[in-house]
Parts: sequence; structure tokens; C-alpha cells
Amino acid sequence: MNEREKAPRPDMNPSASSSSRAHASAQGDPGQAVGDRTWPAVSVVMPVLNEERHLTEAVRRILGQVYPGELELVLAVGPSRDRTEEIARRLAAEDQRIIVVPNPTGRTPQGLNIAIKASQYSIIVRVDGHSLLPDDYIRAAVETMEETGADNVGGIMAAEGVTPFEQAVARAMTSKIGVGNARFHTGGEAGEVETVYLGTFRRSALERVGGYDETFVRAQDWEMNHRIRQTGGTIYFTPRMRVTYRPRPNLRALAKQYFHTGRWRRVVGREHQGTLNFRYLAPPIAVVAIVAGVVAGAFGFWPGWIIPGAYAAGIVIGAAVEGRGLPPSAWARLPLVFATMHLSWGVGFLTSPPGLGQPSPAKS
Repeated sequence: MNEREKAPRPDMNPSASSSSRAHASAQGDPGQAVGDRTWPAVSVVMPVLNEERHLTEAVRRILGQVYPGELELVLAVGPSRDRTEEIARRLAAEDQRIIVVPNPTGRTPQGLNIAIKASQYSIIVRVDGHSLLPDDYIRAAVETMEETGADNVGGIMAAEGVTPFEQAVARAMTSKIGVGNARFHTGGEAGEVETVYLGTFRRSALERVGGYDETFVRAQDWEMNHRIRQTGGTIYFTPRMRVTYRPRPNLRALAKQYFHTGRWRRVVGREHQGTLNFRYLAPPIAVVAIVAGVVAGAFGFWPGWIIPGAYAAGIVIGAAVEGRGLPPSAWARLPLVFATMHLSWGVGFLTSPPGLGQPSPAKS
């Protein structure tokens, strides 16, 4: 296994935990007895940055969970350009279950580690600021974890758009043409998987692997789930857990998202040898083939145009099939969305710098 030596971070080490967590560990998490069982308390952690549009609704969905046990929500707020911090502090003033902590870097893995450190319970539910939970999400997570013994459980990333462009992106994100066969995108039977969307974790598993690797600006979920599996843990998918996800609102934001995802997925492949499969390699292969075809065609070898032409025809036909049921304005955008996702990922993967994800040299 080609992995960097990872020392547990102070914020994920039980001996460095807050006094409230030490008390909880010594006494056992507070639980709510209902009927013939006790429901464990859970900590929900959410890193937020520039989430003015969705934050209030996302928090409302968390606090409205039909869950018999105790619940707390820790918001790690980055330096946002909008009213995110103001909204977060207003929500915390209205409900004592909400804790707001600063995330100076604004980056997701740092925010997650900060929020986990500030939380106190032994079950950690990760949520994003633009994800909307159904009211039985946490109950389904806890039941699945207890039934399977898994270290992390998760469900379906159910993308739903509002505008025609978002609707097209949502359809692409739930299509095998758009994202391959990952169960958390397309659904499927419950069972062990490599990774899940968001996730509900045992704190003991997070402590065992040292938390999120903060060098992974993107793909930190896949990377940490890999380490959990490498240390004997189980990642479990269940379609019972379904999270509404709001897609990027425009083409530029979508291209940026998939470009950086492709870049960081290659970093994971470098860090953990043998983890790249055809689903991850198909976009860069397509980019290379299309560029080669265009260059060949431009220099007079006309069969070269067959490759980009076949790709364009393929995504148009695929969009015609996958777009059934969409409004016409969304359906018309679907080929462009497919192409943007594929090519942005592929270019990001191919241009991923060798030093990306490596710790900066210590200053003398």
C-alpha cells in the first residue's frame, strides 16, 4: 500500500478532545429511551461557505428530523462573500442545538475536522450546506449502522434542480451516461461499497484514521473512506438514505466543479495505487481521443473527424433517451451538460500537477 504516514491529528485524538466529549466518552453518549430501545445522540457537522441561498432550508431540514435521540448541529463557517455567517449566527441564536465555529481557511476538509472537534457525540453525520435531508434520514442512518456494524453509511445523492439548467444537471448526475455506475448517484441494492455521499460515521473510525486529510481540497470523502476500509472498516450504501442535492446553477460553475474533481481524483489515484478503474479513466481517454481526432482532421486526415463526431452523436442520442420527462428547455441543455461534465473532468485529470495534494515544505 503506497500511503503517506499519517499521524492522528490533535483534533481527532481522544486525549485531545474537549471536556464535554471526555465526559460523554466516560459516561456513554446520552440516549433517548423510546419503547424498548435507546436511541444514541448524534452530532451533525456541516462546513459552509457562500451558502446564503440554501443554508436556512438545509438547517431546517436537520433540526426537523424525526429522530427520537438527542441531536446537535455544528456549523463550521468559512470566510464567505455573502450573508452565510450572519444567517448561521441568527439560526444559532434561535436554537440552542446549533453551534457555530469558524473555519478560517474556508476549505471543506479543514471545516469538517474543526466541526468534528467541536462536536461531542459518538455518531457523526456529515451534511453539506446545499444538501436537504428527508425527515427520516438520521433514523435510517443509525438503524443501518446498528444492523450492519458499518463504520460509515450513506445513501443516494438525489440531485434536483429548480431552473432548466439545474434540471439538466440533475438528470445528468443521476444518469450512468453522466457519472457512471456509482450507486450513490444512480441507486441500487444495499451493500458494501468503496464510498458513499456525505456519510454517517462512528467517531471511533474517524479517530482511527486521523480524520479528513486536509491536503485533499476535493475528493476527501473517497480518500478517507479508502483509509477506513484499509484499516478493516466497512462502508455501506443503503437506498433508504436519500439526500436532495442542489446542482451548480450555471455552465461555468459546473465546469469548475468537474475540472477540480477530476484533478483531485487523480491525486487519490497517485496516493492510493490501484484505486483507478475505467469509470474514472473514461473521461481523460475521451479527451485524448477527441483532441487526437480533431488534430488529425485539421491536418487533412479526414477520418480523424469520426472520433469527435461519434462522441457528439453519442451524447445527443444519450440525452434524447435520458432526458425523457424533462421540460423541453432542460432537455435541450442536456447534451451540453453531459459534454461539460465529461470533458471538464477529463481535462482536470490530465492536467493534475504532480505536486497537487502534497504538503508544503516546512519553512526553516
